Amino acid sequence: MRAGTLRHLCMVQSLQVTRDTAGAEVQTWQDIAAVSVAIEPLAGREFFAAQQVNAELSHRVRMRYRPGLIPTMRLQYGTRALLIESIINLQEHNRELELLCREVIL
Repeated sequence: MRAGTLRHLCMVQSLQVTRDTAGAEVQTWQDIAAVSVAIEPLAGREFFAAQQVNAELSHRVRMRYRPGLIPTMRLQYGTRALLIESIINLQEHNRELELLCREVIL
């Protein structure tokens, strides 16, 4: 993998669930690590939900191998959140990961 293609700096985030003073669950995204990635848009669609038009985009994200990455995490790229759908260890060499991600625009 050529380093020049990894030109997007993203934050890997994990969903943390805590309880507030009233005992209700509070979900927050916690930063895990900053990573350099290559983001390639694949497809997009618009759909109608909750009386508004929303857009959903799918992306292929490539990055250096990172152990511990799981599909319940997400990538934060600026103001955009990319939800990880699947993680592929390319050629099983532990050098490069390919993530298929979904971005929902409300």
